[in-house]
Amino acid sequence: MRNRSGVKSLVVLAALLATTTAGCRVRQTQEGKAPEVEVKGGQVPKYDVDPAQVEVKTQKKEITVPEVDVKMPPKETSKPPKPHEQTPPKPPQ
Repeated sequence: MRNRSGVKSLVVLAALLATTTAGCRVRQTQEGKAPEVEVKGGQVPKYDVDPAQVEVKTQKKEITVPEVDVKMPPKETSKPPKPHEQTPPKPPQ
């Protein structure tokens, strides 16, 4: 039973902590300023880099490409209706 009471206490503590941190409002009351720092001496590190050796070559090669016959469906053209095919407008009601 002691283990369950410890878990319950932990849950209650976590809920209380979440409520207090999520329920607070923070306002900045003063601007910040970086400190003045004096730097003397020092040295940038040196590196010895051996890059990878890359050789780029070209060669001619013949490739057989298959023939493709594409048959497209006929285009449906939307022609405006002829005057005798138009429906007359409905009168306003």
